[in-house]
Amino acid sequence: MNNTGGNKIRLGIFVSVGAILFIAAIYFVGQRQQLFSNTFNISGIFKDISGLQVGNNVRFSGINVGVIGNIQQITDSTVRVDMVINEHSRKFIKKDARAIIGTDGLMGNKILVISPGVSGKQVIANNDIIETTVPVSMDDILLKIKVTADNAALISGGLSDIVANIHDGKGTIGKLFMDESFANNLDKTIVNIKQGAGGFKRNMDAASHNFLLRGFLKKKDRKEKEKRENEDK
Repeated sequence: MNNTGGNKIRLGIFVSVGAILFIAAIYFVGQRQQLFSNTFNISGIFKDISGLQVGNNVRFSGINVGVIGNIQQITDSTVRVDMVINEHSRKFIKKDARAIIGTDGLMGNKILVISPGVSGKQVIANNDIIETTVPVSMDDILLKIKVTADNAALISGGLSDIVANIHDGKGTIGKLFMDESFANNLDKTIVNIKQGAGGFKRNMDAASHNFLLRGFLKKKDRKEKEKRENEDK
């Protein structure tokens, strides 16, 4: 008799705990799906939903304001996404707001993000169609990175060939840097220029001491001095 009473008590506790857990689960699921809130519906047409699923969050200004209620393929290139939005957030969402598919974190679930419209515009109505923005595809990003890497490899290979040709003395630049005879001729040319400049200076010094040119040079110096004085004034 006592065992029967104890079993009934344990069964009652088990049933009660199960019922409480079931009600709590229904409550949390209902809260997530906006079942117990005053809501309105809007939709958006996408060409690619990038793995978005029914039940994913809808965010506005970083706040979860609703969920994805339904996803329906309209044509071979368009998909209709229905959103269930909390009525409290309606006054902030304008007619010109846009929806874009994003990611919750770096590797998280897909979400739908509504960007604010222009302040002062009309508030969005129930069952309105919202404008959408094409999301940036990870495949496109990886493709661009690959193209950039390939271009960098081609440039690096070209630079290696140029350096190798210069080192081997090929081409005009290679001869300029690697041809010993060309370097020697360049050195001799520079020496000749220096010697010529020195000879010219000596000739000018000698001319300044010549009595035939001394008056001319003094007159020239005087004119230059007067010109500088006039400029200073």
